[in-house]
Amino acid sequence: MTGFGSSARPSGGVTAVGLVAIGLLCQEVGASVAVLLFPQTGPLGMVMLRLVFTALILLLIARPSLRGHSASAWRSVLLFGGVLALMNSMFYLALNELPLGVTVTIEVLGPLTLAVVVARTRAAWLWAGLAGIGVLALGGGGWDRLTVAGVLFALGAAASWAGYILASARVGREFQGLDGLALAMVFGALLSLPFGIADAGSALLRVELIALGAAVALLSSTIPYALELIALRRLSPAVFGVLMSLGPAIASLAGFVLLGQHLSPLELIGIALVILASAGAMGVGRPRPGSSAPGGGEPPPTTGIIPTA
Repeated sequence: MTGFGSSARPSGGVTAVGLVAIGLLCQEVGASVAVLLFPQTGPLGMVMLRLVFTALILLLIARPSLRGHSASAWRSVLLFGGVLALMNSMFYLALNELPLGVTVTIEVLGPLTLAVVVARTRAAWLWAGLAGIGVLALGGGGWDRLTVAGVLFALGAAASWAGYILASARVGREFQGLDGLALAMVFGALLSLPFGIADAGSALLRVELIALGAAVALLSSTIPYALELIALRRLSPAVFGVLMSLGPAIASLAGFVLLGQHLSPLELIGIALVILASAGAMGVGRPRPGSSAPGGGEPPPTTGIIPTA
């Protein structure tokens, strides 16, 4: 039977893909604004502003209850909050050393590695090898263009992103809706306060910088998260994961347009290889029909709004 329902589904899918693309673009624009503020706030000051404003927004939206949660649930929230603070700190410290596109490309290795490990197939390891070639190409024929500190920070962000996926799945099983994320974000923001205050100093007294910090939180977290929630109602987690692998390409474009960061042809090839490997690994790692994800639940979506820029 043909009719409105059969023709609406493809249109809805196209709309969902567009929402994900807009969300990714907002993330990288937010990251670019953050980089422009580094001279005034420092990277850790920017982390603090982003986490504090994101926590406030989530508290207003979720209004989480502090009662009725087990000790295990609170431990999960504290672990999740610690991962959020570490992940954002590593990412912004890397951005202070490396181009935006390169940083996001290295960071994507975190969820890619997790997908490969969970899949446990020969094809998944082939995708991992392709990603390794892509990362080597990021040197553009000369690794001296990348700083050791920047690469280590980006790898720390990658490992933290993998930890984020695992921690978010655990919190999602123990809390309703956005409650767990909101509480974890509050804890992450509290952890970031002493480092952010020390890094930003008197810049925190400037109203315009505080306003820009709020704008970064909206662009990097709130808007993408809302768009992704809508998109996930129309897209499978596997398709969503593949779309999220486009992050390095959008980050490279944002870095070029907004920050004037030029990449060599070999570096662009490296980014393309990592994107291809991420898409392939997500496809290999998705559960087969009728199978369940580890732990018996649905596979957690690799939400990009918190981990990435």
